[in-house]
Order: sequence, then C-alpha cells, then structure tokens
Amino acid sequence: MPITSVTSDPDALTMTLVGDYACSVERLWNAWVDPRQIEKFWGPPEWPATFTRHDMVVGGRSDYFMTGPDGETSSGYWVVEAIEPQRRLVTRDGFTGDDGEANDDMPSMTMEMTFESTPDGSRFTSVTTFPSVDAMEQLVAMGMVEGATAAFGQMDAVLADLASFAAGSLDLTELDDTRVRASRVIRGTVEQVWQAHHDAALIRQWMLGPDGWTMPVCEPAVEVGDSYRYGWESDDGENAFGFEGTLLEADPPQRSVTTERMAGTDGPSTRNEMTLHPVDGGTLLTVVITYPTKELRDQILATGMADGIETSYARLEAIIAP
Repeated sequence: MPITSVTSDPDALTMTLVGDYACSVERLWNAWVDPRQIEKFWGPPEWPATFTRHDMVVGGRSDYFMTGPDGETSSGYWVVEAIEPQRRLVTRDGFTGDDGEANDDMPSMTMEMTFESTPDGSRFTSVTTFPSVDAMEQLVAMGMVEGATAAFGQMDAVLADLASFAAGSLDLTELDDTRVRASRVIRGTVEQVWQAHHDAALIRQWMLGPDGWTMPVCEPAVEVGDSYRYGWESDDGENAFGFEGTLLEADPPQRSVTTERMAGTDGPSTRNEMTLHPVDGGTLLTVVITYPTKELRDQILATGMADGIETSYARLEAIIAP
C-alpha cells in the first residue's frame, strides 16, 4: 500500500497525505508532469480523471473533469503558485462549473506537494490547507479523505508502467467528443523542441508529411496576433494543400495556442494548445486539439492523422538529437 499515512489537523486547517514508492524521485515527478499519467491516479477508481490542460509552470493552469459511474461529471482546476522540479509543487485548487470558470459556491484550497528520495525509493507528501473550518468539514464530508486515499493508491501501477510512457512513440487520446490529445516524449531539450516549432528552416526539415512531398510555404507566426501559413506540394506538382491560422497565446518555451484551418477557405478552425515540459528522456510534447464538431474530429482522425504526426515527430527528434 503506497499511502502510508493520512492525518487531519482541524486547528491548522490541514490534511497531510504521505506515500512511499519503490521508484526514483525522477520517475515519481514525471507521473505528475505527464497528463497521461496523472489522470490515471488523480481521481478515485470510480471517478477517473481526464486532463484537458496541464501547464506545470508558475502561473500555469490545469483543467480536468472526473466522470462518475453513471456518466455524471465533476470539474476542477489548478493554478501553479510555485514549482521546483523533482522537489516541490504548490497549487491553488478549486472546482469549476460547466463553463470552465471557477465555481465560487465551492471552497478552494492550497496544496503543497514535496518529493524526496528515501533508502527504498521516494516519498511524496501532500499538505492541503483549507480556507476555513467550514470548508474543511464540507470537503471531508464529501469524501475527500477516502477519495484521495483511493486515488493515490493507484500510483504504484502507473509508476511501474514504463512502456506506455516511454520516449519514441505517439499517444493519441480522445478526451471527449471534440477534443483530442497527442502526446510524445521527444529526445531533446524543451528549448530545442520549441525552436523546432518556430524556426522556418527547422520546420521545413521535419514537418514534411509523407515521403514524396515538399514544403514550399513555411511562414511561422512570431508574435501573438500574427498569422501563419504552411503549404505542401507533391513532388510531381499535381497535388497541394496547406494550413493557416493565428497565434493566440505564447509563453516561450513552454506553451503556445493557435487556430488552424485549411488554407484559402472559410472552413471551420481548430484550436491547438501545445505544452512542453522536461521529463526523463527528453521533452514531453502535448498538443490538445479542439474541433468545432464531433463529426469533423472523427473525419480528421480517420485520415491516418496519428501516423502522419508520428512520422513528423520522428523526423524532428532525429534532427535535434541525432
């Protein structure tokens, strides 16, 4: 049983949870950084979590929802207040409504997590601080202690699963009816992967699509609000297509948000959110794509999108980490 103790202190308004694991601190930390892994233990078994955003930088936000046995959902968020990789993470946690905004009818709390090495592996300590006695009693009555114990009790299985989260393979996950998450660990630094997405000369080397195509149009956006254009052409000149969009947000070298649609059309746009985080083995690249409809999502997935993305990311990796 990885959870070794759960204690509450009504005077200090805290709940402390301690877990011991037979793995390195680096492996334990990676499980918190990677949305594919944290969603396997953030919710209890009967209420699994799905993370639609996970920004592990100061000021970064994570959004998630948990789905109950009858299909009902409960949503929440984090805002990162402090972070020391592989040592400490402080977040402000709360509940959200159907609109994704903070639910002020429910209490928020502060959660401080520390990570340390032990003779047998590593230890995780979580101290949750509540804003008031009433808030603490309300959340405890909702089953927070039992839920946290059951949720973190799943970590052993996640930490033991190295193959599913190893570098060198793309993981494509359907988050809901309109959102898809593409994740891959790329050998290279965060700065290298960021540069490869924003330098035209580098983009032309890896974002080529299938063999037999070139990329004559490569105009990346530089500043927020700028437009970008990418275009591809078959070697025989008989086929061509492209994408265009706008850079909506940028926080180099961790996060960017763009729109995307077929070039030269008034067709529907997707919203693409890319985050980069350092992990063992390289950089975890995560892209959450939001489609305007389920039908368009299914149509795009049926084109072999996953194979095309993996081919491109394999090229990128070969360029920055030959």
